[in-house]
Amino acid sequence: MDAFYASVEQRDNPKLRGKPLAVGGSSERGVVAAASYEARQFGVFSAMSSKIAKRKCPDLIFVKARFAVYREVSYQIREIFKEYTDLIEPLSLDEAYLDVTENKKGNPSATLIAKEIKARIRKEVQLTASAGISYNKFLAKIASDYDKPNGLFVIEPKDASAFIEKLPVKKFHGVGKVTTQKMNKLGIYTGADLKKWEKPALIKSFGKVGSFYFNIAQGQDDRKVNPNRTRKSIGSETTFSEDLKDTQVMLEALDKIGEKLIQHVQSKHIFAKTLTLKVKFYDFQQVTRSKTWNQAIQDFHLMRKLYEELLQNSGATHKPVRLLGLQLSNFLDKNDHKGFQLVLPFS
Repeated sequence: MDAFYASVEQRDNPKLRGKPLAVGGSSERGVVAAASYEARQFGVFSAMSSKIAKRKCPDLIFVKARFAVYREVSYQIREIFKEYTDLIEPLSLDEAYLDVTENKKGNPSATLIAKEIKARIRKEVQLTASAGISYNKFLAKIASDYDKPNGLFVIEPKDASAFIEKLPVKKFHGVGKVTTQKMNKLGIYTGADLKKWEKPALIKSFGKVGSFYFNIAQGQDDRKVNPNRTRKSIGSETTFSEDLKDTQVMLEALDKIGEKLIQHVQSKHIFAKTLTLKVKFYDFQQVTRSKTWNQAIQDFHLMRKLYEELLQNSGATHKPVRLLGLQLSNFLDKNDHKGFQLVLPFS
């Protein structure tokens, strides 16, 4: 979807159409959750602080997020998808992979299906979507971002190699900012540069993910569209109205986040072994620290012990902090009770 949250707000309020809009908090400590294309022309993007966004675009209009509405619209769009295929892998409320190799309409053209879906979203939901079509997930994702907004871009097998060679690695899906900087230091700026590297050398430089980088440079991605994609992590975070400088105050803030997280995992019977602490400092520098336990983390006192240790090792005792967050990952199968204790929900 194109600027999904912001587009929903402009759809529902005609007075906002054509104007620079940000979904998020307008306070000094607020963060932009989404920006309209009118706002993006001024350099306003999601995850930017509201203060900086307002400086870039003085006429920027802030509206509060309405996630219940966004979810409802997302479900409407998902129902349209289901008329074409059951192989739907949602990535978020506003993005999904569809495998239409064999589809319910019997249409042999993925491009024609994409055009039809885009037209239906426009007619039934009054929003625009961009579509990327290719023979694997990596290329389809790249194509979906290539011609926004209201775009449709196709990468055919015969064109894939030349397309990848010209593409900057910073635009490779799966290659983040830090990895891009590391690749640039190694002289890797484009797909053509990446293609020159052998798989063992990439693994040596980037670890296991080096194998993935090698494959996508060749246009290879064997990942299937998975309609039963499981969530890899759950978490919560808080941005503070004033920077926190006292460790005890930071712990108290983490206690609130931790209690909420524990209540959620207990109620949903989620079993996770790894806890990650996220810290964003006053200067917007960010660090994460993780700890893996030998059993599921379902007890608040255990979680507190872990994040207290992580906080001490994060550098937060030396710099003011504007955001703290906790995340649980490394899930165990719900049916695999070996190696950890179940927590009974007393009430």
